Amino acid sequence: MDDHLRRLWRHRGATLPTPRRGPRQQLDLDEILAAGIEIADASGLEAVSTRAVAARFGKTAMALYPYVGTKENLLALMQDQATAMPVLDLSPSGLAEALRAWATALFEVYLAHPWLTERPWSQASQGPHEQDWLEALLGIFERFAVPAGSRAPAVTMLYATTRATAQTAAAYRRLTENDLEQWRARAAAIPESFPLSAALPPITPHWADAPRAGLHAAVGLLAAGLVAAEPPA
Repeated sequence: MDDHLRRLWRHRGATLPTPRRGPRQQLDLDEILAAGIEIADASGLEAVSTRAVAARFGKTAMALYPYVGTKENLLALMQDQATAMPVLDLSPSGLAEALRAWATALFEVYLAHPWLTERPWSQASQGPHEQDWLEALLGIFERFAVPAGSRAPAVTMLYATTRATAQTAAAYRRLTENDLEQWRARAAAIPESFPLSAALPPITPHWADAPRAGLHAAVGLLAAGLVAAEPPA
């Protein structure tokens, strides 16, 4: 196991790497990651650098390297740390309810740390916290006997929908009153040549609640499809 993986899995039995030379460890990895997450939450992912994080501790960027490795390693460690799964009640009686509980919890994590949705799928941390979410989701599928052939597509749909709706909800929070007025004016100006678009009813009366409501509705539709799916012959 390389040094980065040992850092990722440090709370699941892996031993943290120690510097081969130089001064004894003076910083705590969890505190370093907490500082990076705080910067990202406040100012976005572009504000995070080893220099900015190290400055929180009165250190140089080079002094941070023995603890986190490269900047990309730092971001991956922050990503896994920020996605720690809360205690979930996944025991509702129906598939739709269990999936909504899972999706809503992940939605809230993304909303608390909007920069997580900026990290591309190709940069998944492959850490234990991210794995916890997938394992919990597959556990729901197992409990409700979702056909094996439907599970991988359902995983893709649930992750993508949760991520997209949370990203939209976070963007809504940043809208100003002027932004809203412009948005309403453009929506009202949809030409008559698009009658179906103009007549589409809102999913909820309050526009700011639409991402969460859309997520819940989409999960319900997916659950209904999974229940109706025929098991493979």
